[in-house]
Amino acid sequence: MQVQVSSPPPSPGTACACGEATEAEKLARITEVVEAFRDKPGSLIQILHLAQGIYGYLPIHVQRLVAEKLDVPVSEVWGVTTFYSFFSTKPRGEYSIRVCLGTACYVRGGVEIVKRLSQTLGVGVGETTPDGKFTLEVMRCIGACGLAPALLVNDKVVRQVNPDKLNRVLALCE
Repeated sequence: MQVQVSSPPPSPGTACACGEATEAEKLARITEVVEAFRDKPGSLIQILHLAQGIYGYLPIHVQRLVAEKLDVPVSEVWGVTTFYSFFSTKPRGEYSIRVCLGTACYVRGGVEIVKRLSQTLGVGVGETTPDGKFTLEVMRCIGACGLAPALLVNDKVVRQVNPDKLNRVLALCE
């Protein structure tokens, strides 16, 4: 089985690209990724990025596997995994909705958007709807201050959002 290290893994909000792979097959692919990058300094983030693309998220047993194969402490892998908002230790929904709470978005109503989405979806920040369709998250800044308030649905920027537009945003995910 060959690893496609030149192909980018799925974006943070997208479903696992592994199809119907078994647990053993996924872990074997992650092992191959680690072996391909193990001698490249500073490759932990790239390895975790690819592992998340294979597995869909980074549960502790995947982090332990990466740590073991790289011969680094699990705490180092855990630290990187939990520091960067791109990584998730829990399965994400089919659609990851990330509301920007950077200064411009915050001032222009970002908190109200988070509250309304939380009420509409019935989940808190960092949670996934029971049907696995939506995950609600916040970001510190998406770099779209001129479009504030903004949010991301998977990788697509939705600009000048207000609470009344949220039902239309969610309907686009149907």
